[in-house]
Amino acid sequence: ASKNEVSYAIANITLFGIISMLIYPYFANFYFDGEPLFVGLFLGTSIHETSQVAAAGLIYDQQFDSPETLNIATVTKLIRNTFLIIMIPLFAFLYSRGKTKEGSYSILNIFPYFVLGFVGMIILRNIGDQFFEINSNDNWTETINFIKTSSKVFLTMAMAAIGLSTNLKDIRNMGYKPFLVGFIAMLTVGIVCIISIEIYLKIFI
Repeated sequence: ASKNEVSYAIANITLFGIISMLIYPYFANFYFDGEPLFVGLFLGTSIHETSQVAAAGLIYDQQFDSPETLNIATVTKLIRNTFLIIMIPLFAFLYSRGKTKEGSYSILNIFPYFVLGFVGMIILRNIGDQFFEINSNDNWTETINFIKTSSKVFLTMAMAAIGLSTNLKDIRNMGYKPFLVGFIAMLTVGIVCIISIEIYLKIFI
């Protein structure tokens, strides 16, 4: 993608992700009657960016005292992220088919390495829980609590960085059509998430 196209994409994700981050926690609490599982699933599937999902879950936790919702939303989003391992190389391959050698790409350059970090932390947490639970080691619990506290600090820093990198004048100069597409995408994803959860409720509950 060109720099302008990348800027459009980032601006869309930032703008509509922030709107969703601020509105969806209250909407989800009203629509799903405060049920942590469904609120978390909705936040994790309807908001584009990982830190914005975590921020929305944190907002919900602080406003409605529901830490499990934050956990569900974050895990749901990160499970979505694991599919980037498949989807990013796939889309790059489909986009590059039939193009000249100059238009080719490198898997190593586009591979989402942070997903591997996420998977690694899942393995570490589960092995640690299994091992230290048997030995009743309080140091492991303190370590987990320290990492959780640190994650909130880093999340605040990430959201501040997004805000500092957003220039409304530059966004305005880009035109409105890509943002119209982004708005439609935001609504579509949110509606599909609600429909999916409603289908789940009717079939399994």
